[in-house]
Amino acid sequence: MKLKSVTESFARVIHGLKVGHLTDNVIQRSKRMILDTLGVGFLGTSTEVFHKASEYSKIHSMDFDDTWHPATHPSGAVLPVLLALSEALPPSPMFSGLDLLLAFNVGIEVQGRLMNFSKEANDIPKRFHPPSVVGTLGSAAAASKILGLSTTKCQEALAIAVSHGGAPMANAATQTKPLHMGNAARHGIEAVLLAMLDLQGNKQVLDMQTGFGAFYANYSPEVLPNPDSYTWLLDQQDVAFKRFPAHLATHWVADTAASVRKHLLTDRATLPIDHIEKIVLRIPDVQYVNRPFPDSEYEARHSFQYVACSMLLDGSITVPSFYKHQINRPEVRELLCKVELEHPRDNLPSFNTLYCEISVTLKDGATFMERSDTFYGHWREPLSQEDLQAKFRANVSRMLPCDTVERLIEIVDNLEDLEDCSMLTTLLREPSTPGMVQKSIQHLTIPQYNLS
Repeated sequence: MKLKSVTESFARVIHGLKVGHLTDNVIQRSKRMILDTLGVGFLGTSTEVFHKASEYSKIHSMDFDDTWHPATHPSGAVLPVLLALSEALPPSPMFSGLDLLLAFNVGIEVQGRLMNFSKEANDIPKRFHPPSVVGTLGSAAAASKILGLSTTKCQEALAIAVSHGGAPMANAATQTKPLHMGNAARHGIEAVLLAMLDLQGNKQVLDMQTGFGAFYANYSPEVLPNPDSYTWLLDQQDVAFKRFPAHLATHWVADTAASVRKHLLTDRATLPIDHIEKIVLRIPDVQYVNRPFPDSEYEARHSFQYVACSMLLDGSITVPSFYKHQINRPEVRELLCKVELEHPRDNLPSFNTLYCEISVTLKDGATFMERSDTFYGHWREPLSQEDLQAKFRANVSRMLPCDTVERLIEIVDNLEDLEDCSMLTTLLREPSTPGMVQKSIQHLTIPQYNLS
């Protein structure tokens, strides 16, 4: 039966996809996303934001999680919900690794499909932070799948979730930005729980310009294919993994600055700051990453200028590069005064096509220029499994003993063979009282679910 409703087709896909529809490529890519997101989440527990806000914000508080095209951070709104539910659900039937992979990928898929309905979504965002919108729908979709909701209830959950979405870009580069991801996870599961309690929304919400289309000026939705003939977007488009915690566009800048630095240090041990006349960055016009003199770690992570100067000075960018004392170094401030931005007309603000050129002109007139079209970690040049695991180890090593770290890597690497996800959540669990999700769920009758 051909469906006319876009919203109904999403509900049909969420309900109808089974583990047998997962491809080997999707399984392998999503396992990498899960491992990286777990590591970033543990690192986030060390941040000031984590200590100020609820634990729902911890996944994104380092700006270190995966990034997709069209632009969003797909995993951070989905994985925490599934891990929370895996602890809250009754032990029978067991929640397996394949169940987790299926629900996770359903949540990722919904986000990608919604973004692909808009040309605006292909660009780096200007008005709102995408995870706060599509992430909310992804969270609702993943929770709907793992809880075994009917097609009708899936449709209601999506409708409710749309009214929970949205966060302005004005709060990027502030301590509030991590709440966007945390709220997306929380609001998605809340939408599902409300749908289970028979709260109703507009059943055409994804079809309408006044529904999900309110977030995009050029929204053109299409009915999704039947689950039995489904092609996963993650099969076609991999994600990018960051090597340091900052806005993805700054990774092009870092790679280019590293190349220029080699010219400047051919016969010197330190950067000749006094000899530099000017530094020109040719990058896309992305205003919220244009921060000439960042004053906090959050601003520095969203500063083309700071990342370029930090790399020129130090030759690397790491987590401590964004600490306050590093940002305020006199030599950094001196270099920042020499930076100019140019926005070539062909350098469009898209993570799929942007490039970075950096030229450094010395006071004697010599100029050195380099260009980066793709950085290591981008989907065109993916991180090796060894480097992805090394990032995970670096992120969690202060929070977990070495044997637990290695066990987590092993479990995620073989997630499709895991019979009981409680093995994973036991390793991740910290001594604490039950979270908000668990407290909410214990008052509900959870329906029996079958994901195989």
